[in-house]
Amino acid sequence: MSGGSTPTLFHSHEIEGLTEIRPGTYVFNDINTIRSGGCALENCAASILATVVSTARPGHMIIDGGSKTFSSDRLVNSSEVTFGHLVEAPGAKFHKMNEEHGYVDLAGAEREFSVGERVHVIPNHICVAVNLHEQVYGVRGDMVEVVWQVDGRGKLQ
Repeated sequence: MSGGSTPTLFHSHEIEGLTEIRPGTYVFNDINTIRSGGCALENCAASILATVVSTARPGHMIIDGGSKTFSSDRLVNSSEVTFGHLVEAPGAKFHKMNEEHGYVDLAGAEREFSVGERVHVIPNHICVAVNLHEQVYGVRGDMVEVVWQVDGRGKLQ
């Protein structure tokens, strides 16, 4: 018997006869996994590195990642509109996207950013974000140690 789902992964041993598990998100974790109680922020192993491309509007910034970079999935069990968690500004709100850009409200960020700065964004749903990219970079500190091809990208038929 086969089962899946990251939120139920840690209860799979309780299902008699289960011989295979197929969770996906738990490899990296994401904001929705945190919200479901499956992990803590420090257990999120993946983030998307985005560059600040505009700070023209006070209290706001635009990053170079939108719906072609991040999942449009919203937070589980919430009406709040946000698409990810900015590691460098936990109080910021990534509230809007178009294809190439993300719009971030900095009212709760307690800091400002400059054009060219980079920010790490932990997406609400990492599975979709990974599928949107050709490669994933394994980074330790500031060094890229490995590059993995996303072989399953675009393979659904």
